[in-house]
Amino acid sequence: MNVRASSNPRIGLLSMLAICVGLVIVQGSMISATQGIGMGGMAFVVAMLVAWMLAQFNAMTFSELSLMLPHSGTLATYTEKAIGHFPAIVAVFAGYVVVAVLAIPVEMFLVNVLINELLPGVLPDMSVPFAILILFAITNYLGADVFSKVQNLLASILLIALILTGLMAVFGTASGTTIAPSEAVDWSWNGVLDGSFIGLIALAMWLMVGAEFICPLIHEVKDPVKNIPRAMSWGLTIILMVFLLFVVGAAQRVPANTLMTSELPYLDYVVAVFGDSGLLIVTIMGVAATCSTVNTVLAGVPRMLQGMAENGQAFPQMKVLSRRFQTPWVGIVFMTAAIAITLLLTSIDTLILLVISASTSWLLAYMVAHINVLVLRRRYPHVERPYRTPFYPLPQLLGLVAMGYVALNNAPTPEMTAQVYQITGGMLLVISLIAFLWVRFYMKRGLFEPEPI
Repeated sequence: MNVRASSNPRIGLLSMLAICVGLVIVQGSMISATQGIGMGGMAFVVAMLVAWMLAQFNAMTFSELSLMLPHSGTLATYTEKAIGHFPAIVAVFAGYVVVAVLAIPVEMFLVNVLINELLPGVLPDMSVPFAILILFAITNYLGADVFSKVQNLLASILLIALILTGLMAVFGTASGTTIAPSEAVDWSWNGVLDGSFIGLIALAMWLMVGAEFICPLIHEVKDPVKNIPRAMSWGLTIILMVFLLFVVGAAQRVPANTLMTSELPYLDYVVAVFGDSGLLIVTIMGVAATCSTVNTVLAGVPRMLQGMAENGQAFPQMKVLSRRFQTPWVGIVFMTAAIAITLLLTSIDTLILLVISASTSWLLAYMVAHINVLVLRRRYPHVERPYRTPFYPLPQLLGLVAMGYVALNNAPTPEMTAQVYQITGGMLLVISLIAFLWVRFYMKRGLFEPEPI
């Protein structure tokens, strides 16, 4: 099967790396990274390395699937070919659409907090988050060339800020004072030798999820057979290196207890490094991270919905394209409106719990993707695969076990576990019910009846 590119592919490898990096590095992941190093020290560093390896397994799986079945629907298309329409709809809506609608408002609330700290009373409350949302809805409507240029700029700003912060902290030229040994992060190997680092893998995993958002853009990228695997693999490696530098610097400049207990530990970190100018720098980081995430989600998720609509798995309006720019404008409007409504009707306190709960479905989506590879390899052993997973089936089998472990240990505290799984179960139940009705009565298909390739 040939991988069809657009007649004028506009997204090169650099832009693809920017998409992967910009979607993964968000304010939430910066919080997870700084909290993790405070809790675990060397144990968290090892957990980060394990999470990077697991993320590479995910990237291998999505590379094989996306190049074997190069469609905008991505996971929905792969899953309908492997195990049927019902799990396809559940996986995409639970793992991507709902997570995006809940997670982006959290990033926007955090941006609003930073703007109000930096410019108290200057701008109307929540005006910047809504301006960001509208701006990137427009840029994504204008097409992949505008999207990729903006994404390159945002990713560059974000990486420069993170690397500069880490370098300034590690090499001791920062304005903050060095912390006392009694308050320092634990750099001993005890947490590694006794195996307790395993408990930190779930937290570290949130630094490495989302690289597969490049896959819905497969028809708009240059040389997808080479560049899609490279973009995900290299992007994850860049993210690992940047976060390692970032957390080592945090450990040198902020007491461990502050890193663990602060609501915005990366703010404490940057202020410790840059002094009075730290608030401006961390605001730039936060705005760049949020803009990058919004930009990528509004590029990727509407194309997922477009592909699903073409397969009959979503409302047919989702496949409508702009005549001039060939972008899925209905999907962009839908996602923009859903995010805006969530932003208006919720608060950050309720959203954080909802995001933690919904993100478990993201991990389940990875598990479904691994299952797809295993099933399709067995069912269609001779179909052309431009990319084949190295050491198959170990990455898929290990990925399945690991994603299951992370999903079971997703709650940050034992007290929150029951709430998280009640909400996750409720979300999956509602989505599953809708998917059941859609497949049985609208599509008139069997729930687990796979489509032929």
